[in-house]
Amino acid sequence: MKLNIYYHTLFTLILLSSCIKDKPQEPLKTATTINPDTKVLVINEGGFGYNNAGISLYDPTSGAVIEDYYKQQNNNEALGDVCQSICKFNNRYYAVMNNSGKIVVVNATDLVKTGVITGFNSPRYMLPVTYNKAYVSDLYSNSIKVIDLNTNSIKGSITCMAGTEEMVLIYNKAFVTNGNSNYCYIINTVTDVISDSINIGKGGTSSVIDKNSKIWILPGGSTAGNQSGKLVRIDPVNLQIELSLNFALTDSPNSLRINKTHDTLYFLNKGINRVLISDTQLPISPLISQGSKIYYGLGINPKDYTIYVSDAIDYIQKSKIEIYKTDGSFKTSFNAGIISNGFVFE
Repeated sequence: MKLNIYYHTLFTLILLSSCIKDKPQEPLKTATTINPDTKVLVINEGGFGYNNAGISLYDPTSGAVIEDYYKQQNNNEALGDVCQSICKFNNRYYAVMNNSGKIVVVNATDLVKTGVITGFNSPRYMLPVTYNKAYVSDLYSNSIKVIDLNTNSIKGSITCMAGTEEMVLIYNKAFVTNGNSNYCYIINTVTDVISDSINIGKGGTSSVIDKNSKIWILPGGSTAGNQSGKLVRIDPVNLQIELSLNFALTDSPNSLRINKTHDTLYFLNKGINRVLISDTQLPISPLISQGSKIYYGLGINPKDYTIYVSDAIDYIQKSKIEIYKTDGSFKTSFNAGIISNGFVFE
């Protein structure tokens, strides 16, 4: 919070005296034009309990950055406490605010707030299911909420063990990961009822769908339960596990992502790792080693396949976003907000 006050004061002084040249970059960036066709949203989680979550905008073409665009576009209003994720649907962004227990709805074009969905315990991710219906997972609630996107309200719930995380949709089935469970849960999206489950191992939190319509899930494992992490491939038709690759017990794999052509997987584990969907073994070493950095968020830009990763540094300073080429070579970097945990690409 003190950092925010500092930059606000600095910005005021710059306006009053154009001769100040020591540190003008950040305030001046807010006046920079961002290309709407290539913009990248950086999700800044913020410190738990500090109400300092934010959304940064980055233009890969010019390198321009607007550090807290949401606040700028909404009369200095705070986004909320812990922005866990952002979902784009129907030309709107849905910012899921974990500790605030709400979802902030904004226009995708200018990030101006248009509504708020309340009534959650600790929401994590949103999955659009139909044009007017979505599911919202929850860390502490023993249910997944069913959202009416026309009225921005909760219209029902689906009983499920607390700890639900990322979800994917295929064949009228929503596959729900759960960090507290050994299971992936399958919801019939027509009836809004859990119809089945698959034992994938402890700590499933992220999932993607490949070009062959197969589901990949990354259970992180549990050192306390002596369970190693896994990379699992599932057939969504017969619900069978087709491939299961085991990590070492000392590994902590997370943040499973996929490229635009849906044939290459990326995830974090002591750095940035890459696996082809045709591979039958895990990589021996990361494509990009993190060294002493704290890699926290990961994303693959569909425009040019570049790899975005956030370094949380110490969870107090502003995160550093690093961009790498597909061969693992460094391209560029920029600063975003506090604890950047993900990206949304246009």
